Amino acid sequence: MAQHNHNKVNEALACFHSGFNCSQAIFSTYCEEFGLDKKTALQIACGLGAGMGRLQETCGAVSGAYLLIGLKHGQFLKEDTSSKERTYTLIREFSRRFEERNKTTNCRELLGIDLINSNNQTTAEQVKKICPKLVQDAAEIIEELFST
Repeated sequence: MAQHNHNKVNEALACFHSGFNCSQAIFSTYCEEFGLDKKTALQIACGLGAGMGRLQETCGAVSGAYLLIGLKHGQFLKEDTSSKERTYTLIREFSRRFEERNKTTNCRELLGIDLINSNNQTTAEQVKKICPKLVQDAAEIIEELFST
């Protein structure tokens, strides 16, 4: 098992607990290492929280990690197909590891409630109960993938 940078994992959790969403917490915690300022990272990832704008599709912590993988390894020259393949491989590996821990990457299945049609108290309780572990898992998996 790879060693996790607990400072970064804790930073992602602190970001989430301070009021940013799951996607913002993951993406903004690591972005500066790869040349992107935190403000821009928070803005880019904002719409991906709650499974993409509360659509409850892919978990925001997961999509934040996907953005981060692209930021680190993504293709920016059209002829550089190996960067695209490496990015896609790491996305699939991240997904596999996240599903190993949580059975799914789907926000609705992870939370077990409908974020749009549930009452605010129920929503807040489920998010507070479940999402910190998902943010922590995503950060730990990023640590593992980026340390190899």
